[in-house]
Amino acid sequence: MNAQRANFLIGLALVGGAASGCAGAFEAETDAASPIAPRIQALVDANREYPRWEDFPKAAADSPTPVEVAARVQGLTGAGSSLQSEAERIEWTLGDPATLASEIGARVDSQQISPVTAETQAEVEAFAEEVRRRAEAPPPIDRTPAPSSNRPR
Repeated sequence: MNAQRANFLIGLALVGGAASGCAGAFEAETDAASPIAPRIQALVDANREYPRWEDFPKAAADSPTPVEVAARVQGLTGAGSSLQSEAERIEWTLGDPATLASEIGARVDSQQISPVTAETQAEVEAFAEEVRRRAEAPPPIDRTPAPSSNRPR
């Protein structure tokens, strides 16, 4: 138990020592013997008052008032409520998927199809075969080196 207390006190002393090392960080002095000391002091003096309140951006003048924000929030809440009530009125059917598929198929079959899509199975297969034929890669290029001749140049 005493070792734990000793470790705590040592840690506390280390933290205190580290924090006290930062105590004079904002009062740095320039070495007067340095050749650039006047330039450094001039830069420090020029920027001593920075940032000023004038340098911060102005508040937006066209911000909505709290009443307008509250009205917008109320409008969004009302729209969300009406959407929720519309979704609740939908008759959700989570029945047999085979029945659903047959109902969808019946709906699709009852629609008139355009003449462009009224192609026969043979036309579709011929088109697919033509596309496959055109998609074949060309024969590989022969990359074997040409026989070298041992003739003098």
